[in-house]
Amino acid sequence: MTPPVGAQHGVLLLSCPDAPGIVHAVTELLVQQKCTIVHMTWRLADTAQRQRVVIMVSKFAHCLNDLLFRNSIGELNLDVVAVVSNHPDLGRIADSFGVPFRHIPVTPDTKAEAVAALLDIVRDEQVNLVVLARYMQILSDDVCKQLEGKVINIHHSMLPSFKGARPYHQAHARGVKLIGATAHYVTADLDEGPIIEQELIRVDHTLSPDQLAARGREAETRALARAVRWHTETRIVVNGSRTVVFQ
Repeated sequence: MTPPVGAQHGVLLLSCPDAPGIVHAVTELLVQQKCTIVHMTWRLADTAQRQRVVIMVSKFAHCLNDLLFRNSIGELNLDVVAVVSNHPDLGRIADSFGVPFRHIPVTPDTKAEAVAALLDIVRDEQVNLVVLARYMQILSDDVCKQLEGKVINIHHSMLPSFKGARPYHQAHARGVKLIGATAHYVTADLDEGPIIEQELIRVDHTLSPDQLAARGREAETRALARAVRWHTETRIVVNGSRTVVFQ
């Protein structure tokens, strides 16, 4: 049935234990707009509303450039309120897309101030999502807890393999035939958050570690863009250490 012209569109996201009567309870909720359901949570999201996003980067530009470009042509529905970086290098890319750029240096002596500055931006700008687009700093446990379920990271390998730094060099040393990237939610456990999306690329023995990294950047942009789009379209349900994605 075609909806009436001008009708609002939304996504109803809910979770509960499997039991008889769920469909009845949900339909009654939608009709009456008020009810009490034991052990059920729900959220009605407006899919047309632009999500307020902060993108965090260090010196690698490919994921930032890809997200801003996709957003500029309407492929993503983001309101990018700021690009935040611990280096000044990528300010020119943010400027080219008309996005505010914030340089927040991170050193052992300034890490607490950097964390406070990030949380200030999230609060003041009413940010819905923080995207770590190759941000090469580890977020504190406090930040991970405060922003639980609102931070997506792109890891430049196929988790759970090759965690930590220089994964392409690790992969090269093992002679892998497939490389890829993993987009996941950030938790206090490094590289252990629920996986949202993964992308694979076939490689062979002729490629150097740097060439693997170059191929890997293609996988990183694709996996991260899909994860961001699915999150902002409310298509992801986190179920413990796993996700369910409705495509």
